Amino acid sequence: MDMLLSGAQMLMRLDVMVALLIGSIGGVVIGAIPGVGPAVAIAILLPATFAMPPLVGLTMLLGIYGSSMFGGSLPAILINTPGTAVNALTTYDGHPMTKKGEALRALGLAYGASFFGGIASIIALILLSPVLAKIAPMFGSREIFLAALLGIVLVILAHRGQTFAAGMLAAFGIFLQTVGLEPVKYTMRFTFGFDFLNSGFDLIVVVLGLFALSQAFLLLIEPESAPHAQRIEGSMGRAMMGVLRHKRVAGFAASCGVMMGMIPGVGEFTAQFLSYTYAQKTSKTPEEFGKGSPEGLIASEAANNAVPAAAMIPLLALGIPGEALTAMMLSVFYVHNVIPGPQLFQNKLDFVYALYIAMILLNIIVVLFMLVSSNWLLKIIQIPTRFLGMMILVLSFVGVYSLRNSIVDCAIAAAFGVLGLILKRQNLPIVPIVLGMVLGGIMETKLRSSMARVHVPIDFFDRPIAAILGLAICGLLIAHFASLYRERQNREPEGAHDHDMHDSFTR
Repeated sequence: MDMLLSGAQMLMRLDVMVALLIGSIGGVVIGAIPGVGPAVAIAILLPATFAMPPLVGLTMLLGIYGSSMFGGSLPAILINTPGTAVNALTTYDGHPMTKKGEALRALGLAYGASFFGGIASIIALILLSPVLAKIAPMFGSREIFLAALLGIVLVILAHRGQTFAAGMLAAFGIFLQTVGLEPVKYTMRFTFGFDFLNSGFDLIVVVLGLFALSQAFLLLIEPESAPHAQRIEGSMGRAMMGVLRHKRVAGFAASCGVMMGMIPGVGEFTAQFLSYTYAQKTSKTPEEFGKGSPEGLIASEAANNAVPAAAMIPLLALGIPGEALTAMMLSVFYVHNVIPGPQLFQNKLDFVYALYIAMILLNIIVVLFMLVSSNWLLKIIQIPTRFLGMMILVLSFVGVYSLRNSIVDCAIAAAFGVLGLILKRQNLPIVPIVLGMVLGGIMETKLRSSMARVHVPIDFFDRPIAAILGLAICGLLIAHFASLYRERQNREPEGAHDHDMHDSFTR
């Protein structure tokens, strides 16, 4: 309890509260603009947060991360265009409700479910923090290396149908991290005589290129659009209370969000589809799903808003980001010499609690803002896409240049922007590159420090947590290849059957 009160006191500073307010409301606005999303906004803001105290910078980024999904539900429901990628499932039932004339009810359920999921997950994690503080010191170099490797494996396997491409892109990210001065013997690697590669590829430059600049290029080359939506009339507060009629679905969805958020590489999509499937299987009216089901809408929104708080657990406890946004936040920790990991939970538990309380406050701020601003946000939806693209382009280059006052960084960011554009046009994932860069550095450092105590390969797994992580990695890989084998076996009889049908027809 003392630590909880200490964390609350850390937040009671004017600069922290202003950052939280800006992040919360700014995240809603960014989420409401189709085609932008929190990754672009966080990438642009990262250079500015380096000059702020760590708690101020992180609360601003957390505000954007946690509140963007609230804003993203607005265009998803009203114009069938998700504001952020994770609001795609919201369109399944949200927009059909709008077409039935229930736009107010749909928005109210989405906001209410988002608030319920966010608050429930943070309370669960505050209760779990003492347990995590006891478990975290049990992670040594070997365990953190294996946890990072597990994160890479999960990220790759999460891209079902694109695992080979995701694996290659993750390997490319790991390679990018090795360029420049290596951290143990201080020798140059893969610089090929170019001086500008001596310091390696800066993560922020790469992130700004892959996310922000690629999105700007995409908006600039696509046809101009400025969608329109009808005004919302009625009491939003009463509509939000409709979530209480579906407490079972909201509770399960929030639980899915917490569990999936704590696993690196899994994230919102898995939590959403698990909770959506559960809601449909247990519903009295499963035929309404996809046609305007309140339960489907609640399952989607409660699950995706429960993930951000939970995603902070592997970041804070082990220093391992689960996806691109927490990977960007990790750089803020490092800049201020606040190193996430076991020592953070032991020595700075009040700092961890401060972040959790900040997330509770951001949910409250966002709900109050959404109660009065939905019609105002409709104007944000209507911003022309090419104007947005140009704004993102300018802000991104300003952010890159401000890092080291380097034109070379701008050129590198532009190159990664073109790469990101190509990947997006080919529907290939970008996240594995960023996580490969972040987790690759962690894996290399921890592997090299742990090898001094490893004499034979089995020594690597001679502690309980290391053995569990090793078995989890092997189990996941075996299960994945077994599923691929079964799919291949199922396709072969179908192919043989089609061939027999063709032969009988030709005869």
